[in-house]
Amino acid sequence: MKLAKPSRWILCLFLFQTLSLYAVERLVPQQTTPFAETLTQISTINSLMAGNFDGAFTFGELKHYGDFGIGTFNSLDGEMIALDGKIFQARVDGKIYPTPDSAKTPFSTVTFFEPDEKFPVTGFSLEEIKKFLNDKINTNFFYAIRIDGDFNYVKTRSVTSKKPYPPLVDAVKKQVIFEKKDVRGTLVGIYCPEFMNGLNVPGYHFHFLSDDRSFGGHVLEAKVNHATATIDKTPAFNMLLPADFSPGGSKKGDIDRVEKEPTAR
Repeated sequence: MKLAKPSRWILCLFLFQTLSLYAVERLVPQQTTPFAETLTQISTINSLMAGNFDGAFTFGELKHYGDFGIGTFNSLDGEMIALDGKIFQARVDGKIYPTPDSAKTPFSTVTFFEPDEKFPVTGFSLEEIKKFLNDKINTNFFYAIRIDGDFNYVKTRSVTSKKPYPPLVDAVKKQVIFEKKDVRGTLVGIYCPEFMNGLNVPGYHFHFLSDDRSFGGHVLEAKVNHATATIDKTPAFNMLLPADFSPGGSKKGDIDRVEKEPTAR
């Protein structure tokens, strides 16, 4: 049976639209979230270094930008670990607390973790982990890094502050240090290229969270027993600034002192 002319036109139009939609879907990758493959940052490290510790964005808002990352809390009250979509607070009392969506952050860096490559890691110190990763990444890009497994030793710290806020380099002089042997957990890390100096911490920045959620914080030292390192190359960058943003600043060497050199309690 022959189709009438209008019916043939309708059939042709339907086929054209179907093929067009197929071509568009093939040409344009469909992202699962609007911020996939994007590192989102609240404020800048130089602003935090200057003592701008008041939270500007809630963690409920931050979850729209990532499920993995690190940061801190209002009044610099502890170390933030975002892992598998949940946010934890490692406070100076040595305990780990779940974070309500209403809590605020003055500085955080998050992304939606999407694994690109995995590598076994055995017997490495923290510095050896960094050297190992340097051979695996393109240092001109951002990376989210998680290292899951058994650790012979992890040394962490947490800090807090109160108004009037001091510069960060002074606030961490009162840091509280914790040590744990034979612990299973995850190193949660962010790598930023050197050109991010002043905006974020260039190089690697790791926090730790134990599997039983009883131990964690900003990592000062670690020794891996057996673990798996998973990296997520992240080509895009997004920054959110507080309404009252102050750029701050820091002296040469201050960021290294804050990140790498524990002081006496």
